[in-house]
Amino acid sequence: MERVVILGRGGAGKSTLAAALGTATGLPVIELDKHFWGPDLEPTPHDLWAIVQGELAAEDRWIMDGDLGPHDVLEVRLRRTDTVLLLDYSFPRCAWRALLRSRESAEFWRWVWSWRRKYRPLLRNAIAAHAGEAQLHVFRSPRATARFLAQHS
Repeated sequence: MERVVILGRGGAGKSTLAAALGTATGLPVIELDKHFWGPDLEPTPHDLWAIVQGELAAEDRWIMDGDLGPHDVLEVRLRRTDTVLLLDYSFPRCAWRALLRSRESAEFWRWVWSWRRKYRPLLRNAIAAHAGEAQLHVFRSPRATARFLAQHS
């Protein structure tokens, strides 16, 4: 595991997992939200986001956490990854966690609500198309994620 992509519904705990995995493995963590969203939460345009992401992914070792839903240019980081961690947690779990951390926009809630039906299939297709050689781990519960993390600590 040298280049890890962490994906999942908003509120799933991608950043928390990235930080814990970074500590356990020594891999540098790149929180994509910090690079993508502007000061007034405006999204980076697709063309520019592909360039920024390409620069981030050019490094030899990293963990990239973030799922930017309809704004994402996922294939850029998937082409470089050797491991994909997909947090496929339930809507109630993710919604509760998102409510606890901050206020979110209506667009965020539409994405969280429709993630399993609309965005998960898109993610799975993108992973198959651009990261076919990568190891894919799908976690349906925090307990399964914790077991994976314990194995890599």
